[in-house]
Parts: sequence; structure tokens; C-alpha cells
Amino acid sequence: MSHQRPVVVLVDAYTSGKYLLPEFTALGADVVHVQSTTELMSSMPEPDLSGYAARILHEDLAKTVEQLLPYAPVRVLAGQEPGVLLADALSGALGLPMNDGGLSEARRDKYRMTEALQAAGLHCPAQLSSGDVEQLVGWARDRGFPVVVKPRRSAAGDGVHICAGEAEVRAAAAAVLGSETIYGEANPEALVQSYLSGTEYVVDMVSHEGRRYVCGVWEYRKRLLPSGRNIYDRESLLASDEAPAPELTAYVDRALDALGVRFGPTHAEVIVTPEGPALVEVGCRIAGNMHPGFHDLCAGANQATLTALAVLRPEQFLDRHADRQYAKRSEAVCCTTATELDGTVDRVDERVAAEIAALDTVYRFDLKIAPGGRIRPTVDLYSSTMRIFMSAASMADIDRDYQRIDQLKEQVYRLRVAEGAR
Repeated sequence: MSHQRPVVVLVDAYTSGKYLLPEFTALGADVVHVQSTTELMSSMPEPDLSGYAARILHEDLAKTVEQLLPYAPVRVLAGQEPGVLLADALSGALGLPMNDGGLSEARRDKYRMTEALQAAGLHCPAQLSSGDVEQLVGWARDRGFPVVVKPRRSAAGDGVHICAGEAEVRAAAAAVLGSETIYGEANPEALVQSYLSGTEYVVDMVSHEGRRYVCGVWEYRKRLLPSGRNIYDRESLLASDEAPAPELTAYVDRALDALGVRFGPTHAEVIVTPEGPALVEVGCRIAGNMHPGFHDLCAGANQATLTALAVLRPEQFLDRHADRQYAKRSEAVCCTTATELDGTVDRVDERVAAEIAALDTVYRFDLKIAPGGRIRPTVDLYSSTMRIFMSAASMADIDRDYQRIDQLKEQVYRLRVAEGAR
């Protein structure tokens, strides 16, 4: 099989991973999709795979490599978090540029990730991983409360509990050990970590040969539920020279070095504690709340475009973007709405949806649940109901429209009425 155009492989291009395909295509490449699981992951919206040059269902490494060899791919990238390990394995087997293979697990497993940072002398939480609930409870008791209990290999806030006492740790650890991650993986162990007190931020970058472009630094605002779940609410863009952005980018740069990251997009979550920045986790993929047009508008560049540029035109990336950072062009907020609704969506109230979309500061408004879909009380990012990108010259204008969205959000989805209630 001969290809005139370069071929790029994306593994599990869920959610914002969908934005990579048109960027690679625009720069003259064909893209092959590899699905790491037998069935598409039900926890995430089904990706549109119609634009790919080929679609491969992964069964085992040797077979997938054999299927990819005729395409002579120039790079393999994770489209979203579940594809990180397989993308590394395929890159190594195909002899392609990749991040440090010896640290692959540390870029996916939160326990190993923190171990790697500790070895590099970076500030990070104390921790214990165990399949024994009482061992986890004992560690937390000795360490002192609060603590955080979470799965080792999930994302989007899945299974993360902030615990103030032994009973909460016991319940949270049992819940993690008795469940699968949002990616359908078993949890043989749960992770307990010391609680990092401070404001949480996002630092998004794209790397090539260890040189990086900072795409954005965002401040998180989360909402703590009585259950101990800390759910996503909104994130706001900082100027690149606004404190603590410079301190955060310097810390994340060192963290990525410690994790062997030399290529591709990264999405890091960091808490600024009284002792300085500490990594919560980093994903070697583009940010879940990344939208190319919105990020171009407010920050002058976006991860999807820059990732394709670094792969296909590396000299241009190094010349124009490496060792540089974004310039904030407007106030910008991405908010994800929570719900207390529980049931099946009968329809979307188009009048309410249109009112939200028409608000002055709303750049883009994404409904996350279609009619017939299940809606349930929000516990993590994937169970939020809407994603809204907002931009304006003034944060006061965004705050005004945000308050109106908060008033309207539970009126967007209309639920089916049970037969017995009619």
C-alpha cells in the first residue's frame, strides 16, 4: 500500500479528540483511527469516525501493528485519555517519535505519576495505594484529615472523594474498589493522598522535542457537594504573565520533564498550595474543554492546530511557537452545568436553549444529552449536562450571563413522565 500523503494514527478520539482529525487533514495528512476497546466507551459521546482513512479495532499489539504497517504512519497520538498507553505501545513498536517509554505508566497511573514527581524533587501529595480498605483508612488516620480517595487510572473527576474522617475514607475506598473506571477498567487498588489546600489551575501545552508552547492557563472553580464530590463548575483564562501563571508554567515544565514528555499535547491540573504548586495529574492529550475556534479567539492559538503543526511541520512549530506562550485576547470562561435531574430525556426545550445561546457572551453552547438519553445527578465531568464557552471584554458581563444560565439550566431538558404518573 503506497501513500502520497503522510498518515497519522489517533487512538480513541473521543470528546475533544475529534478536533485533531480536521487539523491533520488541513495540513495534508490522512488519519487512521484505532479503537482500544471492543465496544465504544458508553461513558463518552460516540465519536464520528466517518472521516478517517481507516478504522482499526485493537485486539492485540502485534495484530494492530501489522494492520498499521502498510500505512507507514509518521506518528501515533492519543485522541483522549484511554488511548495514552496504547498510543505509546504502538509508537514504540513502530519506531516512531514518542515520549519516554519507560515512564509510560507514570503518564497514565496517578500513583506512579506522583512517584515520578517525588523522585524528581517536585512538590506533590503524600500517598498510599492499596487494595485493603483498612490499610487505606489507617494511613489516612495517621496522616490526618482531610484526604482524597480516587482511582489510579480514571479521569474527569470520576470516583474522586474528599474525605473528612475514617468512615468517609472507608466508604470512598470501598466504592472505588467495587467499581470500574469510566473507561471500563477494574480498580484493584484505590489511591489515598494528602489533601492539597489551595486554588486549582489548568496548564495546557504542546511539546516537540522537549520544547513547549503554553496554550493557556485557566483557573478552576469547583463546587463541593455534600457527598464529598468536588464537581467542575467553570474555568477562567488568566493572562500568561498574571500571577500565578508564570510559576505554574515553570512547575509544569519541570513535571513534564520528570514524566518523560517530549512530544504532543498535555493537560495538567495543578493546585497552588502554601508550599507552592503541586500536580494533581497530567493527561498526555488535548484538554477535554478545548475548542479550536474559542481558544483561537481568546488565546490566539489552540492545542489541536498546534499539535498537527508540530507533527507535520515541526520546523515551523519550533521556529514560531516553541519556548513561547499565549497572549490573552479577551476574558474567557468555559462552564459545565450540573444537574439534580434523574430520568430519561424526552426532549430539549428549544425556547430555553435558544435563550442561553443568544446571551451576549456565549460563544458556543453544547448540549451533552440527546432525547432518549439518560440524565442523572452530576458527580463528575461526564455527567454534567451542558458545556458553554463564554467570551467578553468584561468579566462582569460573563458573570451576568452565567447567573442567567444557572437559573435556566434545569429547564433545558424535559424528562419523560413514567406511565404510572400520567
